[in-house]
Amino acid sequence: MNLIDRIIAAVSPSVALKREMMRGKAAALSDARMAYDGATRGRRAQGWRVVSTDANAENLPALGRLRDVARDMVRNNPYAARAKSALKNNIVGPGIFPSVEAKNRKIRTLLEDLIKRHFDTSACDAHGQSDLYGLEALVMGTVAEAGEALVRRRWRRAEDGLALPFQIEVLEPDFLDTSRDGPLPNGGFIIQGIQFTPFGRREGYWIFSEHPGAASMRATNFESKLVPAADIAHIYRVDRPGQVRGVTWFAPVILKMRDLADYADAQLVRQKVAACFAAFVTSEDDVTGGGDAVKDADTGSPYLVEELQPGIIQRLKQGEDVTFGTPPSVGEYGAYKRAELQEVAVGMGMSYEALSGDLNGVNFSSGRMGWLEFQRTIAAAQYHMLLPQLCDPLGRWFLEAAALMLGAGVMDAKVRWTPSPREMINPAEEIKAAVSAMRSGLSSRPSEQRKLGHHPEDLDQEIADANKRADKLGLVFDSDPRRVTSTGNAVALGGETSKPTGEEGDV
Repeated sequence: MNLIDRIIAAVSPSVALKREMMRGKAAALSDARMAYDGATRGRRAQGWRVVSTDANAENLPALGRLRDVARDMVRNNPYAARAKSALKNNIVGPGIFPSVEAKNRKIRTLLEDLIKRHFDTSACDAHGQSDLYGLEALVMGTVAEAGEALVRRRWRRAEDGLALPFQIEVLEPDFLDTSRDGPLPNGGFIIQGIQFTPFGRREGYWIFSEHPGAASMRATNFESKLVPAADIAHIYRVDRPGQVRGVTWFAPVILKMRDLADYADAQLVRQKVAACFAAFVTSEDDVTGGGDAVKDADTGSPYLVEELQPGIIQRLKQGEDVTFGTPPSVGEYGAYKRAELQEVAVGMGMSYEALSGDLNGVNFSSGRMGWLEFQRTIAAAQYHMLLPQLCDPLGRWFLEAAALMLGAGVMDAKVRWTPSPREMINPAEEIKAAVSAMRSGLSSRPSEQRKLGHHPEDLDQEIADANKRADKLGLVFDSDPRRVTSTGNAVALGGETSKPTGEEGDV
């Protein structure tokens, strides 16, 4: 105990005891922290930016800068452009397709027809340029590049002649008015342009009427208005609890990709400079002062730089010598670039082959393992982001618009979304495995059909219609399991070989 502790102990032993206990706890906490190397505060930890802010305070000052830098990279860096394209093409592909499930078959047929008339055409786009699946790809590309995207429902009048009275508009996150931030008088609050109720439910979005960076931006339009949350789908990857805005997917690799691009440029300049110096002539005489020096006919100045030509034989003067420059080699440039791109691919959540297009040294097993890992990124983005944040609101908007035309009974229906199927790496083996899973009860036909991007009821109806047409025309195909076995033999029913008679159901 020091002098102060002894004085306190003499006046109030209980206070002195409490001080000693707290000192012991502080020492124990310090020792516990030092048990983790990552919690050290010593020289090895210098330069770490350690903050205890929440996700929104953390990204508030950085979102705009990160977004602009990522866009510059996509414009000018081929690997950044490839990363955005690969993520968009694999996560969305041809599209995430809607289908309707309803107990009433008539209602289902009507709704399926509305989907085809509205979503399968550019009528659903507020700008009239893409169908629903092109807009899905646009959303995913924007999310990867800018970190988030907004999709707004625009109601339309009946006289507009649309199959459904609404269109959808894809907005970049720049449309959010981030100056709207802070508490509200009613107990609610706004975080970076998104308004919440006192209970934390999203109430609306403060949206500019025009893009703040538009060349035609007018001062009178530089105002934001509150758009109800029911008319906005906000799509972004949630990395931390409570996060309300999305961060560009390039954030972990921006500096890495910039450094790699600078290094590649430096290597190119190095080779260009080296290639400019092929041979050097040294002489005991001064070739710049006239004499025997060859002079330019126009300027009268001596040639100080001469050219090399294929097959030339040049005699040198007395005292002259020729030395050849040795261009620097690229050294370990290829291995270094590959290692850096592998690190970038890890940061982007994709395989090195998908990012670089380099299939050198890839065999079937390694290619399959890389694809399976990338497939997990794809599935997570589909089922954890696009389906709940984009597709579910679109399905709700579709049913609400359909209810205005067909009545409230359609609200009992459900819109189911099916991502595009992935290409099989080994179709023969994968189909065989699917058949085995169905026969053993580990999967069902509808489940396997959905994996391939089909709607089970539609596919079954298509097969039934095709079989009916083939029977009517007296056609027998090897692909028809009712008529031919997998080995190519005719199926025998009741001891006789089955033969089509041209009448439905007769054998």
